[in-house]
Amino acid sequence: MTSNHTDRKFLTSFAWVSIAAAVLTIGLKTAAYLLTDSVGLLSDALESLVNLVGAVMALAMLTIAARPADEDHAYGHSKAEYFSSGVEGTLILIAAISIIAAAIPRLIDPQPLEQPGLGLSVSAAASVINLIAAWIILKAGKRYHSITLEANAHHLMTDVWTSVGVLAGVGIVALTGWQRLDPIVAFLVAGNIIWSGVRIVRQSVLGLMDTAIPSEELEAIKRALDAYTQNGVQYHALRTRQSGARRFVSLHILVPDGWTVSKGHHLLEQIEADIRNTVPNITVFTHLEPLGDPTSWDDTSLDRPQK
Repeated sequence: MTSNHTDRKFLTSFAWVSIAAAVLTIGLKTAAYLLTDSVGLLSDALESLVNLVGAVMALAMLTIAARPADEDHAYGHSKAEYFSSGVEGTLILIAAISIIAAAIPRLIDPQPLEQPGLGLSVSAAASVINLIAAWIILKAGKRYHSITLEANAHHLMTDVWTSVGVLAGVGIVALTGWQRLDPIVAFLVAGNIIWSGVRIVRQSVLGLMDTAIPSEELEAIKRALDAYTQNGVQYHALRTRQSGARRFVSLHILVPDGWTVSKGHHLLEQIEADIRNTVPNITVFTHLEPLGDPTSWDDTSLDRPQK
């Protein structure tokens, strides 16, 4: 428990990486916008502002999620990570609306860009910073199974691709003189941001609703259990859910009526160990039942029928 708790606290250092990257890119992209007066680059800067707010939120929620279990939160605080990704997704949607609002006047009344070459160089430097930060954070998110870090990394990568689109659009405007392309690129950026925001919010909602673990992990658990069913043991009422990085699985193990309590307990210990070795960060709950007792088959549903 101690080592896992230490690992979760360590994740806040990656949130600081995201915060530092957001501050740097906000400054660079704002400078690029002021140099060029491009609404496309303004949209890029606004998304970086959302990155900063999301990174601060991630830091707060990772700090809470790293707290050990207590009397009021017997299963830990890992669900706090879903609040971070949910807020970040909402902020992304707000940023998209702001971008659209800024682009509409420019579509109606196009304006020439100023110093596009210098502005593009500054914005490109910001994109490189985001790319490096996203790679570092995504790697940590996958290693430590953190939905907060993964959401933050994917958001940063969205920002990178957004910047690539904006840079291409501004470059084409500078070469062709077609001023309306600048707000059109901003609209495309807003659409991409909306898609990213909806996806992140949906992922957070699913987590808060105790969604089952990924299908590949469930299949791995079933394969581990199948090794025991060949020896006259059965199981049912297999249920799973995930809470941030933590997975939970519960099931009933049915054994021959003549088994002793000690033998059944030893079997459950083996099964739980096998499941823990199959899926990381998982808590296993088992319940022992006799195969020959009819009541053993009455509690396969979530709510047991009343007698």
